[in-house]
Amino acid sequence: MRDVTLIETELLAAPAADAESLLPSARRKRLLHILRRPSSIIAMLGVLLLIALALFGTAIAPYSPGALDLANQFSGPGAQHLFGTDDLGRDIFSRVIVGTQYSLMAVVIVLSIALVVGIIVGASAGYIGGLTDEVLMRVTDIFLAFPGIVLALAIAAALGPSITNGVIAIAAIWWPTYARLVRGQVLALKNNDYVDAARSLGSSNVRIIVSHILRNGIAPVLVQLTLDMGNVLVTFAGLSYLGLGAPVGTAEWGAMVNAGQTNILTNWWLSTFPGLAIFLTALDLNLLGDMFQDILAPGAARRI
Repeated sequence: MRDVTLIETELLAAPAADAESLLPSARRKRLLHILRRPSSIIAMLGVLLLIALALFGTAIAPYSPGALDLANQFSGPGAQHLFGTDDLGRDIFSRVIVGTQYSLMAVVIVLSIALVVGIIVGASAGYIGGLTDEVLMRVTDIFLAFPGIVLALAIAAALGPSITNGVIAIAAIWWPTYARLVRGQVLALKNNDYVDAARSLGSSNVRIIVSHILRNGIAPVLVQLTLDMGNVLVTFAGLSYLGLGAPVGTAEWGAMVNAGQTNILTNWWLSTFPGLAIFLTALDLNLLGDMFQDILAPGAARRI
Protein backbone atom coordinates (compact mmCIF):
# COMPACT_ATOMS: atom_id res chain seq x y z
CA MET A 1 0.00 0.00 0.00
CA ARG A 2 1.31 3.45 -0.91
CA ASP A 3 2.20 5.82 1.87
CA VAL A 4 -0.67 8.22 2.74
CA THR A 5 1.71 11.16 2.92
CA LEU A 6 2.94 10.44 -0.59
CA ILE A 7 -0.62 10.37 -1.92
CA GLU A 8 -1.43 13.69 -0.22
CA THR A 9 1.71 15.21 -1.71
CA GLU A 10 0.70 14.09 -5.21
CA LEU A 11 -2.80 15.49 -4.78
CA LEU A 12 -1.48 18.86 -3.64
CA ALA A 13 1.06 19.02 -6.45
CA ALA A 14 -1.34 17.92 -9.23
CA PRO A 15 -3.86 20.16 -10.99
CA ALA A 16 -7.50 19.77 -10.04
CA ALA A 17 -8.27 17.47 -12.99
CA ASP A 18 -5.29 15.24 -12.15
CA ALA A 19 -6.32 15.09 -8.52
CA GLU A 20 -9.71 13.78 -9.55
CA SER A 21 -8.08 11.14 -11.74
CA LEU A 22 -6.07 9.92 -8.71
CA LEU A 23 -9.33 9.56 -6.79
CA PRO A 24 -12.09 8.38 -9.18
CA SER A 25 -14.60 8.48 -6.33
CA ALA A 26 -14.24 12.28 -6.28
CA ARG A 27 -15.96 12.49 -9.66
CA ARG A 28 -18.82 10.31 -8.47
CA LYS A 29 -19.23 12.39 -5.32
CA ARG A 30 -19.27 15.61 -7.35
CA LEU A 31 -21.81 14.12 -9.77
CA LEU A 32 -24.07 13.00 -6.93
CA HIS A 33 -23.74 16.41 -5.30
CA ILE A 34 -24.83 18.12 -8.53
CA LEU A 35 -27.74 15.73 -9.12
CA ARG A 36 -29.00 16.16 -5.55
CA ARG A 37 -29.21 19.95 -5.73
CA PRO A 38 -32.79 21.31 -5.66
CA SER A 39 -32.30 23.05 -9.01
CA SER A 40 -31.10 19.83 -10.63
CA ILE A 41 -34.01 17.82 -9.23
CA ILE A 42 -36.47 20.44 -10.46
CA ALA A 43 -34.82 20.46 -13.88
CA MET A 44 -34.92 16.67 -14.26
CA LEU A 45 -38.50 16.33 -13.03
CA GLY A 46 -39.55 19.20 -15.28
CA VAL A 47 -37.94 17.64 -18.34
CA LEU A 48 -39.59 14.29 -17.60
CA LEU A 49 -42.95 16.07 -17.36
CA LEU A 50 -42.34 17.91 -20.64
CA ILE A 51 -41.38 14.70 -22.43
CA ALA A 52 -44.49 12.96 -21.07
CA LEU A 53 -46.71 15.83 -22.23
CA ALA A 54 -45.05 15.88 -25.64
CA LEU A 55 -45.48 12.14 -26.13
CA PHE A 56 -48.90 11.63 -24.55
CA GLY A 57 -50.35 15.15 -24.52
CA THR A 58 -53.14 14.38 -26.98
CA ALA A 59 -54.30 11.47 -24.83
CA ILE A 60 -53.91 13.39 -21.56
CA ALA A 61 -55.74 16.55 -22.68
CA PRO A 62 -59.35 16.57 -21.41
CA TYR A 63 -60.61 18.09 -24.67
CA SER A 64 -59.52 18.04 -28.28
CA PRO A 65 -57.38 21.16 -28.91
CA GLY A 66 -59.45 22.02 -31.97
CA ALA A 67 -62.91 21.21 -30.55
CA LEU A 68 -65.23 24.21 -30.89
CA ASP A 69 -67.82 25.07 -28.23
CA LEU A 70 -69.40 28.36 -29.24
CA ALA A 71 -71.74 28.24 -26.23
CA ASN A 72 -68.72 28.61 -23.92
CA GLN A 73 -66.80 31.43 -25.58
CA PHE A 74 -64.45 33.32 -23.25
CA SER A 75 -65.31 31.20 -20.22
CA GLY A 76 -63.04 32.02 -17.32
CA PRO A 77 -60.88 29.45 -15.52
CA GLY A 78 -62.99 27.02 -13.54
CA ALA A 79 -63.69 23.40 -12.75
CA GLN A 80 -64.88 22.59 -16.28
CA HIS A 81 -62.10 24.47 -18.05
CA LEU A 82 -59.05 24.89 -15.80
CA PHE A 83 -57.47 27.60 -17.97
CA GLY A 84 -60.70 28.91 -19.46
CA THR A 85 -61.70 28.96 -23.13
CA ASP A 86 -60.89 31.21 -26.10
CA ASP A 87 -63.07 33.08 -28.61
CA LEU A 88 -64.14 29.80 -30.23
CA GLY A 89 -64.78 27.96 -27.00
CA ARG A 90 -61.63 25.85 -27.27
CA ASP A 91 -60.17 24.62 -23.99
CA ILE A 92 -56.97 26.56 -23.22
CA PHE A 93 -55.63 23.89 -20.84
CA SER A 94 -55.84 21.21 -23.54
CA ARG A 95 -54.22 23.50 -26.10
CA VAL A 96 -51.36 24.33 -23.73
CA ILE A 97 -50.73 20.63 -23.12
CA VAL A 98 -50.73 19.80 -26.84
CA GLY A 99 -48.56 22.84 -27.54
CA THR A 100 -45.72 21.12 -25.67
CA GLN A 101 -45.27 18.87 -28.70
CA TYR A 102 -44.63 21.79 -31.05
CA SER A 103 -42.21 23.55 -28.72
CA LEU A 104 -40.07 20.52 -27.87
CA MET A 105 -40.15 19.34 -31.46
CA ALA A 106 -38.84 22.73 -32.59
CA VAL A 107 -36.06 22.65 -29.99
CA VAL A 108 -34.95 19.12 -30.93
CA ILE A 109 -35.04 19.67 -34.69
CA VAL A 110 -33.36 23.09 -34.62
CA LEU A 111 -30.50 21.99 -32.41
CA SER A 112 -30.07 18.73 -34.35
CA ILE A 113 -29.73 20.60 -37.63
CA ALA A 114 -27.48 23.25 -36.11
CA LEU A 115 -25.27 20.63 -34.47
CA VAL A 116 -24.87 18.50 -37.60
CA VAL A 117 -24.14 21.47 -39.87
CA GLY A 118 -21.86 23.05 -37.28
CA ILE A 119 -19.85 19.86 -36.80
CA ILE A 120 -19.43 19.31 -40.55
CA VAL A 121 -18.40 22.90 -41.26
CA GLY A 122 -16.27 23.39 -38.13
CA ALA A 123 -14.51 20.03 -38.32
CA SER A 124 -13.77 20.42 -42.04
CA ALA A 125 -12.43 23.93 -41.57
CA GLY A 126 -10.28 23.09 -38.56
CA TYR A 127 -8.86 19.80 -39.79
CA ILE A 128 -8.25 20.61 -43.47
CA GLY A 129 -7.21 24.23 -42.92
CA GLY A 130 -5.87 26.44 -45.68
CA LEU A 131 -8.31 27.67 -48.33
CA THR A 132 -11.08 25.39 -47.03
CA ASP A 133 -10.80 26.98 -43.61
CA GLU A 134 -10.85 30.50 -45.06
CA VAL A 135 -13.90 29.90 -47.24
CA LEU A 136 -15.95 28.08 -44.60
CA MET A 137 -15.15 30.56 -41.86
CA ARG A 138 -15.93 33.55 -44.04
CA VAL A 139 -19.33 32.03 -44.82
CA THR A 140 -19.81 31.50 -41.10
CA ASP A 141 -18.83 35.11 -40.43
CA ILE A 142 -21.45 36.31 -42.91
CA PHE A 143 -24.16 34.62 -40.87
CA LEU A 144 -22.68 35.91 -37.62
CA ALA A 145 -22.51 39.45 -38.98
CA PHE A 146 -26.29 39.84 -38.85
CA PRO A 147 -28.24 40.06 -35.58
CA GLY A 148 -29.61 36.55 -35.16
CA ILE A 149 -33.26 37.42 -34.59
CA VAL A 150 -33.30 39.86 -37.51
CA LEU A 151 -31.87 37.22 -39.86
CA ALA A 152 -34.37 34.65 -38.58
CA LEU A 153 -37.24 37.08 -39.18
CA ALA A 154 -36.02 37.78 -42.71
CA ILE A 155 -35.68 34.08 -43.57
CA ALA A 156 -39.05 33.18 -42.04
CA ALA A 157 -40.75 36.06 -43.84
CA ALA A 158 -39.19 35.01 -47.16
CA LEU A 159 -40.21 31.36 -46.74
CA GLY A 160 -43.69 32.08 -45.39
CA PRO A 161 -45.34 31.34 -42.03
CA SER A 162 -45.25 27.67 -41.06
CA ILE A 163 -43.73 25.53 -38.34
CA THR A 164 -41.26 23.98 -40.80
CA ASN A 165 -40.10 27.35 -42.12
CA GLY A 166 -39.77 28.71 -38.60
CA VAL A 167 -37.54 25.79 -37.66
CA ILE A 168 -35.40 26.30 -40.79
CA ALA A 169 -35.06 30.02 -40.06
CA ILE A 170 -33.87 29.42 -36.49
CA ALA A 171 -31.50 26.60 -37.48
CA ALA A 172 -29.96 28.94 -40.08
CA ILE A 173 -28.89 31.38 -37.36
CA TRP A 174 -27.80 28.76 -34.82
CA TRP A 175 -25.30 26.58 -36.69
CA PRO A 176 -22.47 29.20 -36.93
CA THR A 177 -22.00 29.06 -33.14
CA TYR A 178 -21.35 25.33 -33.27
CA ALA A 179 -19.14 25.66 -36.34
CA ARG A 180 -16.87 28.10 -34.51
CA LEU A 181 -16.84 26.01 -31.36
CA VAL A 182 -16.09 22.74 -33.16
CA ARG A 183 -13.37 24.39 -35.26
CA GLY A 184 -11.66 25.61 -32.10
CA GLN A 185 -11.77 22.14 -30.56
CA VAL A 186 -10.38 20.54 -33.72
CA LEU A 187 -7.53 23.05 -33.93
CA ALA A 188 -6.66 22.39 -30.29
CA LEU A 189 -6.61 18.60 -30.63
CA LYS A 190 -5.61 17.73 -34.19
CA ASN A 191 -1.85 17.85 -33.51
CA ASN A 192 -1.91 15.72 -30.36
CA ASP A 193 0.22 12.58 -30.23
CA TYR A 194 -2.71 10.15 -30.33
CA VAL A 195 -4.01 11.84 -33.49
CA ASP A 196 -0.58 11.56 -35.12
CA ALA A 197 -0.46 7.90 -34.10
CA ALA A 198 -3.86 7.21 -35.66
CA ARG A 199 -2.79 9.02 -38.81
CA SER A 200 0.43 7.00 -39.04
CA LEU A 201 -1.59 3.78 -38.74
CA GLY A 202 -3.55 4.72 -41.83
CA SER A 203 -6.82 5.86 -40.28
CA SER A 204 -9.00 7.93 -42.60
CA ASN A 205 -9.56 11.62 -41.94
CA VAL A 206 -13.21 11.01 -41.13
CA ARG A 207 -12.32 8.30 -38.62
CA ILE A 208 -9.68 10.50 -37.01
CA ILE A 209 -12.09 13.42 -36.71
CA VAL A 210 -14.97 11.35 -35.33
CA SER A 211 -13.18 8.77 -33.20
CA HIS A 212 -10.24 10.75 -31.88
CA ILE A 213 -10.83 14.50 -32.11
CA LEU A 214 -14.57 14.98 -31.62
CA ARG A 215 -14.73 12.17 -29.10
CA ASN A 216 -12.26 13.99 -26.87
CA GLY A 217 -13.49 17.51 -27.57
CA ILE A 218 -17.26 17.12 -27.63
CA ALA A 219 -17.91 18.17 -24.00
CA PRO A 220 -17.92 21.96 -24.65
CA VAL A 221 -20.21 21.40 -27.64
CA LEU A 222 -22.67 19.41 -25.52
CA VAL A 223 -22.59 22.08 -22.84
CA GLN A 224 -23.42 24.74 -25.43
CA LEU A 225 -26.18 22.51 -26.78
CA THR A 226 -27.90 22.21 -23.41
CA LEU A 227 -27.54 25.92 -22.70
CA ASP A 228 -29.18 26.76 -26.05
CA MET A 229 -32.37 24.76 -25.52
CA GLY A 230 -34.25 27.46 -23.64
CA ASN A 231 -33.14 30.16 -26.07
CA VAL A 232 -34.33 28.16 -29.07
CA LEU A 233 -37.72 27.59 -27.45
CA VAL A 234 -38.19 31.31 -26.74
CA THR A 235 -37.04 32.25 -30.26
CA PHE A 236 -39.48 29.83 -31.88
CA ALA A 237 -42.32 31.11 -29.69
CA GLY A 238 -41.32 34.65 -30.66
CA LEU A 239 -41.53 33.86 -34.38
CA SER A 240 -44.96 32.31 -33.86
CA TYR A 241 -46.07 35.32 -31.84
CA LEU A 242 -45.10 37.57 -34.76
CA GLY A 243 -47.01 35.36 -37.19
CA LEU A 244 -43.89 33.90 -38.83
CA GLY A 245 -43.85 30.51 -37.13
CA ALA A 246 -46.85 28.35 -36.37
CA PRO A 247 -49.94 29.46 -38.34
CA VAL A 248 -52.73 31.33 -36.60
CA GLY A 249 -55.06 28.91 -34.84
CA THR A 250 -52.37 26.31 -34.14
CA ALA A 251 -52.15 25.09 -30.53
CA GLU A 252 -48.63 26.50 -30.21
CA TRP A 253 -47.73 28.69 -27.26
CA GLY A 254 -46.44 31.71 -29.18
CA ALA A 255 -49.38 31.67 -31.58
CA MET A 256 -51.78 31.40 -28.62
CA VAL A 257 -50.22 34.42 -26.93
CA ASN A 258 -50.66 36.32 -30.19
CA ALA A 259 -54.30 35.25 -30.55
CA GLY A 260 -55.17 36.36 -27.02
CA GLN A 261 -53.36 39.71 -26.92
CA THR A 262 -56.30 41.70 -28.28
CA ASN A 263 -58.44 40.59 -25.31
CA ILE A 264 -55.72 40.63 -22.65
CA LEU A 265 -57.48 43.24 -20.49
CA THR A 266 -60.89 41.56 -20.47
CA ASN A 267 -59.92 37.89 -20.90
CA TRP A 268 -56.48 37.71 -19.33
CA TRP A 269 -56.26 33.92 -19.36
CA LEU A 270 -56.00 33.70 -23.16
CA SER A 271 -52.38 34.87 -23.26
CA THR A 272 -51.36 34.40 -19.62
CA PHE A 273 -51.34 30.61 -19.47
CA PRO A 274 -49.50 30.02 -22.78
CA GLY A 275 -47.05 32.74 -21.71
CA LEU A 276 -46.49 31.00 -18.38
CA ALA A 277 -45.88 27.74 -20.24
CA ILE A 278 -43.15 29.43 -22.29
CA PHE A 279 -41.59 30.99 -19.19
CA LEU A 280 -41.62 27.84 -17.05
CA THR A 281 -40.35 25.59 -19.84
CA ALA A 282 -37.53 27.97 -20.73
CA LEU A 283 -36.61 28.24 -17.05
CA ASP A 284 -36.56 24.46 -16.67
CA LEU A 285 -34.41 24.02 -19.78
CA ASN A 286 -31.99 26.67 -18.53
CA LEU A 287 -31.70 24.87 -15.18
CA LEU A 288 -31.03 21.65 -17.08
CA GLY A 289 -28.35 23.42 -19.11
CA ASP A 290 -26.67 24.71 -15.96
CA MET A 291 -26.72 21.20 -14.51
CA PHE A 292 -25.03 19.73 -17.58
CA GLN A 293 -22.51 22.57 -17.58
CA ASP A 294 -21.50 21.71 -14.04
CA ILE A 295 -21.21 18.02 -14.97
CA LEU A 296 -19.41 18.29 -18.31
CA ALA A 297 -17.42 21.49 -17.80
CA PRO A 298 -17.03 22.07 -14.06
CA GLY A 299 -14.29 24.64 -14.58
CA ALA A 300 -16.33 26.82 -16.93
CA ALA A 301 -17.64 30.15 -15.68
CA ARG A 302 -21.35 30.33 -15.01
CA ARG A 303 -23.51 32.51 -17.22
CA ILE A 304 -24.53 35.87 -15.82
